[in-house]
Amino acid sequence: MTLFESAVRPVLFRVGGGDAEKAHEFTLGRLAGLPAPVRSLMRARYATDRPVEAFGVRFPNPVGLAAGMDKNGVALPAWPALGFGFVEVGTVTAHAQPGNDKPRLFRLRDSEAIINRMGFNNAGAAALAERLRALGPIGVPLGVSLGKSKVTPLGEAVEDYLTSYRLLHPYADYIAVNVSSPNTPGLRTLQDKDAVADLLGALRGETPVLVKIAPDLTEPAIAELLEVCLSHGAAGVIATNTTLAREGLAAADQPRATEAGGLSGAPLTEKARKVVHFVHTETDGKLPIIGVGGIMCTDDATRLFDAGATLVQLYSGFIYHGPSLVRGVARSR
Repeated sequence: MTLFESAVRPVLFRVGGGDAEKAHEFTLGRLAGLPAPVRSLMRARYATDRPVEAFGVRFPNPVGLAAGMDKNGVALPAWPALGFGFVEVGTVTAHAQPGNDKPRLFRLRDSEAIINRMGFNNAGAAALAERLRALGPIGVPLGVSLGKSKVTPLGEAVEDYLTSYRLLHPYADYIAVNVSSPNTPGLRTLQDKDAVADLLGALRGETPVLVKIAPDLTEPAIAELLEVCLSHGAAGVIATNTTLAREGLAAADQPRATEAGGLSGAPLTEKARKVVHFVHTETDGKLPIIGVGGIMCTDDATRLFDAGATLVQLYSGFIYHGPSLVRGVARSR
């Protein structure tokens, strides 16, 4: 057991009386306030040099921070110090929005899982653009995840994404198009091939655009989506988002299974691997894949790489196992 697991995690899990979102905000605040000398010490311990190139971007190592952890980019200098080879901020929307009603974030400890129904709570694309402009480069590639504003009708989704894209692409090494969150009404209908084609047709430029897909799509639906990605210039695929399924939960966590929202963590491990393998096979390796979902140990990451992922991202695994997991996965390559 690592120091994080034995000493740090128990403290964080008690913050706010055990409220997961309060602990999340507390942690972000502490990371945002780390002085430069402390970040340098952390970088010396956790940073790993295992360069990889994908969609024209050079990454110092293939392990990234998934979207959702630092939506508004408030702690950006801290993530490279914790060993991440790239960081994805967001999901951000054209309009600032509070997200869904609280509580909306739940730990399922025995299952090493999380359920969230955050609903793209964020300060808006303009606010993030200003923060990124003021901050400057963070030393590792930066991805920006874009979503649809809840107030925007589905018929106007393309313009909504385009508003965010115009504001943010100057600061991004890649753009992720999130059409697969289960927590914005109707959003997953944008995974339809015609909707994806419209989006990719609008978000054209020098910045690579990746499409993030749900693990709950059927293989024929994924195949249709991939055909559009290949024909309309997508730079890659992020596989996968959270799942609506509730298989694989420990008995102690079954009461939480009724909570609405997307499930991440260990129960998603095998499902994410299968989707990554299908995407890699279906495209004959032509689309780089960022594999994400249920990476709780180095072996989980290895299986995603073996399935065809070029890069991987951590979210729940980082919450449960801390920066040693980042270092372990990076050094396993």
